[in-house]
Amino acid sequence: MLEKLPSAIGRTLRRVRPGLDRIVARRQQLGRPTIDLESPAFFDHKNMPPLYTADGEGISPPLMWAGVPDGTRSLALIVEDADSPTPLPLVHAIVLHLPPILTELEAGAIADGEHSPLLGRNSYMKKGWLPPDPPPGHGAHRYAFQLFALDRDLEPAAHPGRSAFARGLDGHVLAYGLLIGSYSREPF
Repeated sequence: MLEKLPSAIGRTLRRVRPGLDRIVARRQQLGRPTIDLESPAFFDHKNMPPLYTADGEGISPPLMWAGVPDGTRSLALIVEDADSPTPLPLVHAIVLHLPPILTELEAGAIADGEHSPLLGRNSYMKKGWLPPDPPPGHGAHRYAFQLFALDRDLEPAAHPGRSAFARGLDGHVLAYGLLIGSYSREPF
């Protein structure tokens, strides 16, 4: 959708970015990540393949993790764009009530459907994966995949957004993992 935006607009907004300090995990002041979160599709702080973006099929990337602590009742995931030209990071996905014995999500698993996990709302107010779609000329964007081990199931409103998700974490995070994927779109 944003690929047709003139790169001059992206360049003009280049300094408008919330930054990694505004992602949910950093706002919760949780310290260093202790869950090992990774993707077989890309390395931490490296480029995400276009397959998982608006320039490709736009499916969610595969994720794997280890190191979930004992006492975890559920896992929750949020994916945010720390470099969107918005005041707060743009939410690409929220996934709730993942069982603690789960150790991975397959490619395309973050999708609204009959057998999908419980999904919150992304910044476009839809359930499911919002593929990365940075404005041309805006530079590289960092996508923060944040997995939280919780001592309870989150009980927010049905299909929560970012604020309700973050409030539900307060005082219930046992550990978390963080994976950063990058993506940029060259100007036209």
